[in-house]
Amino acid sequence: MDTDIRRGDIYLIDFDPPKGAELKAGSEIMKRRPAVVLSRDAINKVRRTVMVVPLSTSPQPVPVFAVPVPSAGPQSVAVCDQITTINKATRVLKRIGSLSSADLSLIERSIMDALALA
Repeated sequence: MDTDIRRGDIYLIDFDPPKGAELKAGSEIMKRRPAVVLSRDAINKVRRTVMVVPLSTSPQPVPVFAVPVPSAGPQSVAVCDQITTINKATRVLKRIGSLSSADLSLIERSIMDALALA
């Protein structure tokens, strides 16, 4: 596992298994998938956890919830209503890239909107 995890980096994350037997399909991100690190670099260095937003593919982005992030790949969207905190030692698999500053800003605005902070 990479020990120099930085804000805006894209990592392959193991989201399995989801917690809770009562979960229904679509209620929580599952399986291995890329995610963008959103937590501050200072936090990333000292904590055992990082905050991430999962990435997916979608031909039709949905404003606020699934916003397009082309620097992550064709048809990539950030699933902004699924922001979560994960354990670096057990969930982070490998670094696969980083987002452009424009895409990271779009995710920030979408999360603020989704949480009614803007």
